[in-house]
Amino acid sequence: MDSSKSNYPPGDFGIWLIIYIELITFGAFFIGYAFTRRLDIELFNNSQQLLNKEFGLINTLALITSSFFVVKTIEMIKLNETLEKISKASDYLLVSISLGGLFLILKCIEFYQKFSEGINLGTNKFFMFYFIMTSFHFLHVVLGVFILLVMYKNTKLGIYTKGLETGASYWHMVDLVWIILFPLIYIMR
Repeated sequence: MDSSKSNYPPGDFGIWLIIYIELITFGAFFIGYAFTRRLDIELFNNSQQLLNKEFGLINTLALITSSFFVVKTIEMIKLNETLEKISKASDYLLVSISLGGLFLILKCIEFYQKFSEGINLGTNKFFMFYFIMTSFHFLHVVLGVFILLVMYKNTKLGIYTKGLETGASYWHMVDLVWIILFPLIYIMR
């Protein structure tokens, strides 16, 4: 990776276009949720009590930690040091991938629990927003983990391109959205 060229924002221009569109989309969901919540605060507060806040918190910590290790990966590769350090950079990506996988597993368990309790998209407006927003985010995490796997493979092969920063930028967007989504859905009353 050529560190003599400062590329800001990092990654390809196309990813930033995608990130902006995704942030606008999630922002529309968040605004719709907030306005709908105002119409029936009691329903939203009562429904929110049925969520697994522990899973939500663990998922938050998993994504934040995962993003930290993605940053460490890029940082180590930019330093372009010894082969041993480059190998450690790929290990950092494995940690990020594992934490992304943990997020997906916990979310699947949470979805399964809700469906087992008879709670679904049609239960009420809160759960409509809950399932739409968290499922949409879930799909972004799936894509993000796939991107991290490609980054890992390329790092192991010694291929350092703009794609690393592009993938990292996407992963940070996924993390950022969850950092907003978690308190909005699970905590704010």
